[in-house]
Amino acid sequence: MTQLRLYTTLGCHLCERLEAELMRLGRAGIQLERVEIAEDEALLARYGTRIPVLGDERGNELDKGFESERLAAWLDTRGLLAEAREEAGTRPGSDRPGMRLVKGRRFLN
Repeated sequence: MTQLRLYTTLGCHLCERLEAELMRLGRAGIQLERVEIAEDEALLARYGTRIPVLGDERGNELDKGFESERLAAWLDTRGLLAEAREEAGTRPGSDRPGMRLVKGRRFLN
């Protein structure tokens, strides 16, 4: 089990987007701890303009990791990218007929 920490706040739509991408791209067994920054002045000062921030067990952080490519690369360097994505070299949906991925978004051809 791998523990990751998500610095977030209530109603953060970008944080929700990061969580969805993490579920899609990440390996099984990732446990996500959500840290509410609004309840702590020091956390608010540190992360207030940077959320969502994803942190690993060693303290390495990824700011604004809701972008698929950045999140995939961050997960891959930690061995947390789902194997199917590593082997195929693509993300789900990119190999479907009539679709293409551009900056993490699916478009119909």
